[in-house]
Amino acid sequence: MCTGKCSKFIGISLYPLALLSIICNIFLFFPDFQTTYPKEAAEGLYRLTDEIKYMGGVVGGGILVLIPAIHIHSTGRQGCCANRCGVSSSRMFLSIIFAAVGVAGALYSGTIAVVGLIRGPVCSVEDGTWSRPFLNSTASYLGDSDLWDICKEPENIVEFNIGLFSALLVAAGLELLLCGFQVLNGLFGCICGTCSHKEDQYLLPNTYQSSLPIGNL
Repeated sequence: MCTGKCSKFIGISLYPLALLSIICNIFLFFPDFQTTYPKEAAEGLYRLTDEIKYMGGVVGGGILVLIPAIHIHSTGRQGCCANRCGVSSSRMFLSIIFAAVGVAGALYSGTIAVVGLIRGPVCSVEDGTWSRPFLNSTASYLGDSDLWDICKEPENIVEFNIGLFSALLVAAGLELLLCGFQVLNGLFGCICGTCSHKEDQYLLPNTYQSSLPIGNL
């Protein structure tokens, strides 16, 4: 597959992943899909998991991937590997920079998701206090669903956090792979070029005519 088509495929693939990251991060602000807890958190009460506030999905896996996706997609819309072309090569070089930004965003989002999964959710325990009961636990709560009953409120908060942070982690992993591949694809595009076949078809007859003796024209 040529570099231009690869860029187009990568750009299109990044759109839903960036959107998924943003949606998951926003949903995390509403445990059990209720608005009560973010309102209480705004009043200074300990109700939301700290990692949610770092906006890994919105900023990292979302904005820092969505902007590169737009440029990468536009780079590949008319490109195909052929002869070197100044404008296309320049766009490919810029796509490398944008893809590197996407890699940084994906790493940020993935790191926040991993930390959020390891440390566990904020919830109300049996005595009514709000804390992170799995933070200093010797056993991993991720593999032992019997421990999840420690959290009394919000309802199903452990499953809620695991599901959304896992989705963020998967999205970040795919974004990292796609943006990393675009860096390599962009490097190859700078060397090979991304001129379209239409450009080649237009250039070849002119080149042929210019090579003919004047008397044969």
